Order: sequence, then structure tokens, then C-alpha cells
Amino acid sequence: MTEITPQPGIMEIALYKGGASSLAGQTNVLKLSSNENPLGASDAAREAVVRAALELHRYPSTDHAALRAAIGDVWDVPAEQIVCGVGSGEILKNLSEAYAGEGDEVVFTEHGFSMYPIYAHACGATPVVVEERERVVDVDAILAACSFRTKIVFLANPANPTGTMIGQAEIARLADGLPKAALLVLDGAYAEFVDGYDGGAALVASRDNVVMTRTFSKIYGLGGQRIGWAYGPRDIIDVLNRIRGPFNLAAPALAAAEAAVRDTAHLAHCRAENAKWREWLAHALGELGVASDTSSANFILARFADQAEAEACDDHLRNEGIIVRRVAGYGLPNCLRITVGDESGCRRVAHAVAQFKGQA
Repeated sequence: MTEITPQPGIMEIALYKGGASSLAGQTNVLKLSSNENPLGASDAAREAVVRAALELHRYPSTDHAALRAAIGDVWDVPAEQIVCGVGSGEILKNLSEAYAGEGDEVVFTEHGFSMYPIYAHACGATPVVVEERERVVDVDAILAACSFRTKIVFLANPANPTGTMIGQAEIARLADGLPKAALLVLDGAYAEFVDGYDGGAALVASRDNVVMTRTFSKIYGLGGQRIGWAYGPRDIIDVLNRIRGPFNLAAPALAAAEAAVRDTAHLAHCRAENAKWREWLAHALGELGVASDTSSANFILARFADQAEAEACDDHLRNEGIIVRRVAGYGLPNCLRITVGDESGCRRVAHAVAQFKGQA
């Protein structure tokens, strides 16, 4: 019998399951399960990847200076306080490894991103789950759950899979109320979908216990390139740079991200199209008796009478070649998360749900 065993907590991790992308026997599949941008990456980003392919034999930059400069220019944050990672996920993982361990606690809300407990278990910390109030983060409940053991509080804003968010004043109240040794991590994977929202940058600039993360996988349409970034206090960014891999990002990904972040016109277009069809889809589903909270992201969390109805609707959608996401694993068994597609995709979803409801 081998005595080789993983660290405590590792076997408590449930394997992450991404959104499905294919259906047996279906050819015209509409994938709305992974919150991808239906408009895709900008032309500038695509062209940057093609140019980068000419030098695939070269190692990429280790300091990501060009990309950090571009991010700093566009989002008005100091480039030296930015770190880049393999999606924002690598950065969230590195934060957990750097600041939490055995005997510590990592706090997040009940419907938060399903990777948070995985990051906690992986570094030996204890995950602490906090209830929300009608699928919205409750700052008082988070503060009540914190203790001297709390080292990290993860807050997705807007949240996945609910699409809800809290305002800047509430985030500031949370940051100011945390234990002195606790770090507030603002997961802003969907921040760009909110017009005028800085993702928490002003809070980072004025406090030493806040880090914000962003990704190029959602509104920028670069999920296949796996690249994200974080802005935080200098000492925290220094720690993250010490533990990340020196060549963690490929040259084509760096080139695509730099071009994408500078293409602000494409960003604005994607934000406007998403807002337009998100509102349309929410209204169309509401007219069919399928409620949803006001979403600030690029998906709708459709609520059904119970789990049986939600699963039956999902089965019907799959028969129609439409893939959405069941979210029972997030504690929302009566819901389906539906990515906002383009016009044809949204109309196709609404028609299929109307069929399911007997109203087509």
C-alpha cells in the first residue's frame, strides 16, 4: 500500500465541470453555457495573434510590460501595480496560496464562483460559505462570518451565476470592516459589462487590503487565450510576481490581449449589444412566466417553479440544439443560467422556452 497521499483538503475538492459545448445528434448547436462573447474577439486581437505566430520559436516576455502598460493606459491604473496571469483564475489561485493556509479561512458567498472553495482546499485553508439575501451579497453577513482566522474574502461583482451586484459604498464598507489580516479580492470577470464601473480600482488605490482581478475571457472574447490581470497594492503584486511562473503567458495571448484592451470601440460595441439583448431576453422570458433578477453581466439567471421544471426546460432546450447551464451545484437547482447571445440566439432561446411553456 502506497504512503503517497495528497495534502489535507485536496480530496474534498469536487472536480470543476465547464459548460457543455456539443450535443449528440445535433449539428446546429447554440452554445450558451459558458458566458462567451457571441461577437467574438476584435479584429485587432485576431490580427495580433497572426503576427505573433511568426515568432512562435521565441520565448514570451516574462514581465508582460507591454500589456501592463496598455492596461494602465486604458484603465488609468499604475502599470507597476498590475500582474498578469493565465486567466484571472491563476491570480485567484496564487492569492490563495500566498495568503491562506492550514488553520486559515477563506470566505465567499453561497452562490459565488465555484472555484473559490477549490482554491481554499488546495492551499489547506477552510472555506466559509455565507448566505446571500435573495441572490444578492449581504455585506453584514460576510462581516459576521469573519474572524481572526479569515485571510481572504472573495467577492464576485457582478456575481456568477446570479448576475447581481452591490454598489461601491457597500464594497467600501466591507473592505473597511474586515479583520486587519484579511484581504478583500474583488473578482471582476464581468465588470466591463457595467457601464461606468471601475471594477473596484478606486478602492484599491485608497486602501491596502483590496485587490481587483479582471479577465479577457468574457467581453473581450479571448477565452481560448486564457489571460487575466489584477491591480493591487505594490507589496501584494510583488508577492504574486514571486510565485507565478516566469513564462506563464504565451506570446500570442499577450499580443491578443494588448490589442484587445486598446480596442475600446469594440469593447463599447460589445457592452451595448449585450445590454440591449440582455434586456430583451429578460423581458421575453418574463412574459413567459420565467423570472430573473436584474443582471449586470452577460447572462440571465432564469428561475423556474422548481428543480423539476428547470431540468425539463433544459432537456427541451437541448432537444432544440441549445445548451445552457444547470446551476444546482451553485445552490440554485430551480434555475438555468443562459448566456446572452446575439439577436438570433436570443430569439431562438425565447422561442424554445415558449414552446416548452406551451405558448409558442
